[in-house]
Amino acid sequence: MKENRESLRRKIAREAALLLYTGQEKEYRQAKIRAAENLGVKILPSNREIAEELDRLAQELEGEEREKRLIEMRETALQIMKILKVFNPRLIGSVWRGTANKNSDIDIIIFHDKPKEITTTLKNAGLFVRYAEWQTTEKRGEEKTSFHIFLEYSGYEIEIVVKPSEEAEAVEKCEIYGDKITGLNIEELEKVLKTSPLQKFLPK
Repeated sequence: MKENRESLRRKIAREAALLLYTGQEKEYRQAKIRAAENLGVKILPSNREIAEELDRLAQELEGEEREKRLIEMRETALQIMKILKVFNPRLIGSVWRGTANKNSDIDIIIFHDKPKEITTTLKNAGLFVRYAEWQTTEKRGEEKTSFHIFLEYSGYEIEIVVKPSEEAEAVEKCEIYGDKITGLNIEELEKVLKTSPLQKFLPK
């Protein structure tokens, strides 16, 4: 019975991963609920189980092209981060993790109290900022506001999240893998690209 339950969990995780990969769902929670409904069961896999299936699915469907793209995305991130060097940017998200697929964008985080300075720096470097906006999210009953800058560079979508400098020391846990979001700074990303460009950063 245990084996059947585990097999079923993986089946639901796979279905949820497919919903996310094909863009039918955007959020992990909704994807797993819909996957369970589609299969007529009430078991809900963890976000990590879904992420692992999503990673496998992307590898199966994209193969070597995916690996080439990951290196290109990391190189693109490095170019943008160098433009923003004075703001101490860090690469996070799936490009940091090494799990990016054809639908992924590049996520960069900066802790700074004057986000418009970052937008200005990008524009002065000749980059086209598609749009920028303030976003408010609620976590554990507490509202957090951050500034989001969206641009396209070398054919890749990039989102730069600017948070208040006072939040720089806060430990932020990943909602998918449950570990601390550390990301990579410029020097760390350069080292990865030189020594192990396809390296994954996933908890054991």
